[in-house]
Amino acid sequence: MPTYDYVCDGCKHAFELFQSMTDSVKKTCPKCKKKKLRRLIGAGGAIVFKGTGFYKTDYRSESYKKGAAADAPPKSSDEGKSSGEKSGGGGSGGKD
Repeated sequence: MPTYDYVCDGCKHAFELFQSMTDSVKKTCPKCKKKKLRRLIGAGGAIVFKGTGFYKTDYRSESYKKGAAADAPPKSSDEGKSSGEKSGGGGSGGKD
């Protein structure tokens, strides 16, 4: 459930209210009891990290990624040629 910011235009009382997204917008100020309360547009929710922590390998640097790519076995460029030779097979078809 999100936290909403409210401010009263009558007494300038500002506060946060923890309420469901389906709840209606509050109109009455809890301090002065006037119906001049308005909900402010917030910056949005922040990222909350929960748990015991994160590993340093979770987010690798660009230099690490480049080094890992350089250490990877190279892809063979003649794979396409070998498949082309098999399907190209000549005109006789082995029938003599």
